[in-house]
Amino acid sequence: MSARSAITLHDLSFEWPDGTTALHRLNGTMTAGRTGLVGRNGAGKSTLLRLIAGKLKPTTGRVETVGDVGYLAQNLTLGKLTTVAELLGIDGILTALRAIEAGDIDERHFDIVGNDWDIESRADEALHEVGFSAGDLNRQVGDLSGGEAMLIALTGLRLRGTPVTLLDEPTNNLDRTTRAKLAGFVDSWPGTLVVVTHDLELLEHMDSTAELHAGKLEVFGGPYSLFTEHREQEQAAAVQAARSAQQALKVEKKQRVEAETKLARRERTAKKSQAGGGIPKILAGNRASKAQASAGSMRSTLDDKVLSAQSAVDAADARVREVEHIHLTLPDPDVPRSRRIAELSDGSRTILIQGPERVALVGPNGSGKSTLLRDLVEGDAAKSSGRITGRLWTDRVGYLPQRLDGLDDSRSALENVRDAAPASAPGDIRNQLARLLLRGSAVDRPVSSLSGGERFRVSLAKLLLAEPPAQLLVLDEPTNNLDIASVEQLAEALDAYRGALLIVSHDVGFLSRLKIDTVAELDGAGCSRFSLP
Repeated sequence: MSARSAITLHDLSFEWPDGTTALHRLNGTMTAGRTGLVGRNGAGKSTLLRLIAGKLKPTTGRVETVGDVGYLAQNLTLGKLTTVAELLGIDGILTALRAIEAGDIDERHFDIVGNDWDIESRADEALHEVGFSAGDLNRQVGDLSGGEAMLIALTGLRLRGTPVTLLDEPTNNLDRTTRAKLAGFVDSWPGTLVVVTHDLELLEHMDSTAELHAGKLEVFGGPYSLFTEHREQEQAAAVQAARSAQQALKVEKKQRVEAETKLARRERTAKKSQAGGGIPKILAGNRASKAQASAGSMRSTLDDKVLSAQSAVDAADARVREVEHIHLTLPDPDVPRSRRIAELSDGSRTILIQGPERVALVGPNGSGKSTLLRDLVEGDAAKSSGRITGRLWTDRVGYLPQRLDGLDDSRSALENVRDAAPASAPGDIRNQLARLLLRGSAVDRPVSSLSGGERFRVSLAKLLLAEPPAQLLVLDEPTNNLDIASVEQLAEALDAYRGALLIVSHDVGFLSRLKIDTVAELDGAGCSRFSLP
């Protein structure tokens, strides 16, 4: 490991229990400082982080790091009963301290505490930076917004101060204010930091960009914007090289055909001469043998040129990346423009979602957006959402919560979707999942083994392919865990949906692509403003 190398991968391979290969003989180095790890959903980014963190064991190969590794998982908010102390990673130390304070002098308690006798005061100081205190240590994640839980988990990693820290999609659920706070954390983060994120602004705070693509790790010295500029230049050159190689192949094939035509003409001329009797048989036979040898040599040379040109085409094509797009065939949810679907009210004004209208709900973390959506779906939108209330006028509602906890992790993607669409043939579901870019063995593997982006696609498929079709989709931060290309593809999928849409998102760029009709904004006190986008 070189002086600046913080993480080194040596022929790293990993297979899931069903034999599916996630990574194969991956080699690469990530240096000290801040590195943004990017790549398509399913490329193996989360799997790679889990291998580096020691959460998974490599099938073959090994990982070297400069020291202990801290790790923030993508799905940290799935455990609703998790406490703030557990999110901080100090619950074991606090339990040992309480035991010692109660008079238990068991040596293992002292081993657990180590040098962290002041952990509670340090935790209190760190929590104050994100709007909490030591008095919140026993609060559960279910009482927090997704953004609040993420900030607390990040605070815990800063408290631990490991030499290497890995963050998997840390901006999930964060509003613009807390994203700015996270960026400040990143700028001053001690040691080595590797971040998987689709947040373009956060990627600009990185010293390096590492891309996992086609089973290889490429590291570029610079933030994502410079990396994409570099990649676009490479792609432009690759496309031009592919065109040139294809043209060269056409030339070689044409010359091969022309040569074959000439050889055939010579052979016919030679046969006519021999048939006319003007040449002795022995001399004609020698000429024929030489002609055949010459023709064979020419054919071999030309065939080699064609094969070489074809190899050049294959090599050039391999360097050109294909951009996949979602093309769904969705059932008609039967939402005429005059149909009343839902309503939201702040007491002075009411938004009526009528027909296939699209409404965005925005505001800072903790302002009640997720609570409003949940209560609306459960039929109690006035329970805890401040002044804003709501009502549904249809029972055909598809709901996608932040935590994606509507899936059975032990069952496959296919089985999960069939629960929502029992009348659909498995082959039809496979075709639709393929159009959502979920293919091959991923369809049959347990959902627990899928990446966050793949899990999201399964959840989205359950909503979009449900029988009968949902007339209203209620989506809470749907771009969480999606790579940059997948956010674009999600917008394409929702563009094909002909029902009403109520969506919470902090991704301004994503909302702009959805042709939002109305924006409802909640502030920290739970009040609301309504406006056009």
